[in-house]
Amino acid sequence: MTTSRSPLVYSALTDLILVLMFVAIGRSSHQESGSLLGFVGTAWPFVVGLALGWVVARAWRGPTRVVPVGLVVWGMTVGAGIVLRALSGQGVQLSFVVVTAVVLALFLLGWRSVVRWTSRSRRPA
Repeated sequence: MTTSRSPLVYSALTDLILVLMFVAIGRSSHQESGSLLGFVGTAWPFVVGLALGWVVARAWRGPTRVVPVGLVVWGMTVGAGIVLRALSGQGVQLSFVVVTAVVLALFLLGWRSVVRWTSRSRRPA
């Protein structure tokens, strides 16, 4: 059964899953332990940033829009995530900030771009 809330729920879950994938890939690439506590400790700043991004962008009004929703969600996820990470005593080297910005741009803007592109290509001429 499909409801009018499905795109909203799917969009929010897609963003959350992609942020969590970013954390998992990052932790794995640095051979950090697989502990749940360590994962949560790394993830929470970015999950909070993602939630803030959704609120600031009012993403529920057009969750698949790249502009402005995707850009605001991405910017807040990266910006707030980095700030919260620094405030909690976690490392915030310039290289980490750059990789975070690029990967989350690919993730959070990428899926929205694909959805928008495919929805345009399905429209009748």
